[in-house]
Amino acid sequence: MSDEDGWDAVVVGAGIGGLVCAAYLAVSGRRVLVVEQHDVAGGNAQVFRRRRAYEFDVGVHYIGDCGPGGVLPAIFGGLGLSDRVRYREMDPDGFDRIVLPSVSVDVPAGWLPYRQRLKDELPQDAAGIDTFTEICAGVGAEMRELLLSSGELTLPELTARTPFTTRWGRRSLSRLFDHCGLSPRSRTVLAAQSPNYGASPDIATVATHTAVLDHYMRGAHYPVGGGQQLVAALVEVLEAHGGELRTRTKVERILVENGRVSGIGLADDRTVWAPLVVSNADFRRTVLDLVGEEHFPRRFATRVREATMAFPFATLYIALDKDLPDQPNANLWWYRDEDIDGYYARLSRGDIDPVPSLFVSFASLKDPGSRAAGPPGHSNFQVMTLCPPGLDWWGVSRGPAEGGRYRRSDAYQERKRNLAEAMLRAAEEALGPFRAHITHLEAGTPLSHERYTLSTGGTPYGLAEWGEAGGRPNTRTGIEGLYMVGASTRNGSGITGVAIGGIACAAQILERRLLHRVHAGEVLADVSRLPERPDDWDPLAVSRGRARRTARGLARLGKGPTPRPR
Repeated sequence: MSDEDGWDAVVVGAGIGGLVCAAYLAVSGRRVLVVEQHDVAGGNAQVFRRRRAYEFDVGVHYIGDCGPGGVLPAIFGGLGLSDRVRYREMDPDGFDRIVLPSVSVDVPAGWLPYRQRLKDELPQDAAGIDTFTEICAGVGAEMRELLLSSGELTLPELTARTPFTTRWGRRSLSRLFDHCGLSPRSRTVLAAQSPNYGASPDIATVATHTAVLDHYMRGAHYPVGGGQQLVAALVEVLEAHGGELRTRTKVERILVENGRVSGIGLADDRTVWAPLVVSNADFRRTVLDLVGEEHFPRRFATRVREATMAFPFATLYIALDKDLPDQPNANLWWYRDEDIDGYYARLSRGDIDPVPSLFVSFASLKDPGSRAAGPPGHSNFQVMTLCPPGLDWWGVSRGPAEGGRYRRSDAYQERKRNLAEAMLRAAEEALGPFRAHITHLEAGTPLSHERYTLSTGGTPYGLAEWGEAGGRPNTRTGIEGLYMVGASTRNGSGITGVAIGGIACAAQILERRLLHRVHAGEVLADVSRLPERPDDWDPLAVSRGRARRTARGLARLGKGPTPRPR
């Protein structure tokens, strides 16, 4: 096969972090190639379609801080996408409903309303809640101010401006709970949303917990039209500014010569030469497999091998032939008992039947009237629960990223069936009976997730522990010309976290403070280059890349569901 060159940069993996980085490099004049092993770009932001009627989000369930002055709208706005990507706010008086056996809390937007709501429902811990929310609100405000700052600070300046973060940022959430003298029930309520980052309170730092919660405190939103809208818009920018997305293109090796990157080797034996490579692939696989640990310092490689991944999810994708009962536009966090530490201990042991916790996301409530959510009168929602780490629990020895054929394993299929049934029983405990109205039911496991994203352990959240508490890799590596973005890097997981990491990586490469500029309203893209969207514009087709946009195999939405098999 012939080789090729002429690219200024290659981005390996087309998740949100990689696409944001690629788009900002492209609008800054770099020729950028993005390669993605899957059929469609998006990573954890992708969707899939079933029965010509329903579109299910893999990982976009809600996004924080998307109102005026929000960080994610600023990142997309800097690429000229303010009119192309829109967000619908969830119920500001309760975007998350936390349900424990003895208490229910609707989580409102805003730190002060949140504090008061907690004290109203948990009056015995009012003093501790005051302390907890004061510290977390302080950490959140400090981290956001630093994120949007216009210049670098010296260490003394940084310490002086971030007293809450300096004292508490790298301490565990459990230590903060202890400091506040909180009861087990209050700890469970306050950590109920911890599956948003996939780590227990004794592992997660205050900074990690606060970064996620603080951006929801600024308003919880859902992208109009679903998560693929975000992906397709970034692909449009990339292609309009001379870049290219190639899907179904697997990278076998990131090439390093004499301490600097030189390009990538593809699975079809072609080589793409480039002086700059940004890996949006799984962090562990990037270091140990794509690059090779021999190119990194021994201590760094050891930390990568010994790193702990965040917990993965199992998901039920459910459609009903009826509307959901009247309820607020909110997610549901449901817990069987009131001991969050016991919950994570059970999870680590593999003891999750009966299912101890559920997260339920209602797409048809978040995007009402959307054709993608389903036909009129139908409901579309996902039921999720964290799973034990590792492959042994699933009865297999090799995951799909290593070529394991797990889907033909009897042990795997039995475990999957049993867990799906346990999740359905728990979901009907939480929501009431609905099985008689199911028109589509599909279970996804961590192995399914690994198959499509090649993420270690099938987690969408990357690293839980890497060296010291709160430590995460930087986007810059010790290899000249090699950068990394994605859920394991410094700015964290989730759509907003990886988008921030993507623009931060582009800023390092370009040596410009991009986030400060775009948050101030600057548009770096040439908006006149963006393509017109025809009436039949399909974000899933766009996300396959220009060369494969009309290729066979694209699932499309029809006028209604195909008949349900009986």
